[in-house]
Amino acid sequence: MADSKAGLRKPVFTKVDQLRPGTSGHTLTVKVVSTKMVLQKGRADGPQVRQMRIAECLVGDETGMIIFTARNDQVNLMEEGATVTLRNAKIDMFKGSMRLAVDKWGRVEVTEPASFTVKEDNNLSLIEYELVNVVEE
Repeated sequence: MADSKAGLRKPVFTKVDQLRPGTSGHTLTVKVVSTKMVLQKGRADGPQVRQMRIAECLVGDETGMIIFTARNDQVNLMEEGATVTLRNAKIDMFKGSMRLAVDKWGRVEVTEPASFTVKEDNNLSLIEYELVNVVEE
């Protein structure tokens, strides 16, 4: 590693159609097509009230669409028509299909509106994957 400088690397932006199951570390700029609240629970244990909110948001760019699972504070940012940058996003598998998610190591940021139109006929979350174990001899 001759080029190991301390500091931040410039993010490499990924397009939606390049996402694959089991991958992580993606940075992408997407538009929010729709948002649907899936779970909203409030728990009053302790001094502050903890709320858990999960929304499934259909996001996409000019290459395709995928479902993004927004959690808690991320839900507020995912308004229909908003353009967001997802940093350090990962692919989760849910019932055999891909979901995009940003955990505590990543970030969701609202950016200025993008000029692209979302390609709605290529929804990666509609593709079903099957886990196949490969035995190497």
